[in-house]
Amino acid sequence: MMPSLGFFRMMLASGSRYLRTVLTLAEFELRKLRHDSSEIFIRGVQPALWLLVFGVTFASIRAIQTGPFTYLQYLTPGVLAQSVMFVAVFYGIMLVWERDLGLLNKLLSTPAPRSAIVLGKALSAGVRSIFQAIMIFALALIMNVSLTLNPLELMGAIIVIVLGGMCFSCISMCLAPIFKTREKMMGIGQAITMPLFFTSSAIYPIELMPDWLKAIAAVNPLSYVIEAMRTFLIPGYYEYYQPPLLLDIGATLLATAIFATIAALLFRRILE
Repeated sequence: MMPSLGFFRMMLASGSRYLRTVLTLAEFELRKLRHDSSEIFIRGVQPALWLLVFGVTFASIRAIQTGPFTYLQYLTPGVLAQSVMFVAVFYGIMLVWERDLGLLNKLLSTPAPRSAIVLGKALSAGVRSIFQAIMIFALALIMNVSLTLNPLELMGAIIVIVLGGMCFSCISMCLAPIFKTREKMMGIGQAITMPLFFTSSAIYPIELMPDWLKAIAAVNPLSYVIEAMRTFLIPGYYEYYQPPLLLDIGATLLATAIFATIAALLFRRILE
């Protein structure tokens, strides 16, 4: 027996309410940025130093082969992805902070599903990551790094940035119910960012890695975010390497869905 038209209308209305809840929560999170916009600049210092110091040094000695592209071209999307990760991975700390202030308990007492709360926070992390990435992109242009200015390719890069921010914020929100204190979460945030960065393709091609590191890079979500950003941002990168763009975006979406589901299942444990 085929589902009735009323059933489809009910499902559509339910999905619409869920989406409005996610967007409302994301907008609420983004309001905080107006009160502390300096955070974006502070979090951008370390990625900027990677580009200015590490990138310029390795570009001058030509120690890493990156095909027909300059090393700074190759590195810039990696540093952009790093800056996105730095913003997103500390969302777990914000979750603990909100619990300590009693805000999280009030939020969980609303009719909003836990998954919508997680996705709302994750979406706000993705949008905040755009501002962080703009800083690094502007710095790269000032350094005369050849990057695309094509509006469609830039829009593709922005979508990848948002997805990357959502993915890493969900990872962080999975950890918050386990470690539960700001001090522990600060330590965990610092402990996972650099290993994720160094086991990705951010600063050297995967082809140059030993086999054991290639295996880690293959399951590292940051690798897929970086490769998708290179495809969109570096002129001629797709034509030369023929990277699997759909696989990169699909892997990022899958990782986001997995970690968002885990975070939603663990969410109430943070109050225990």
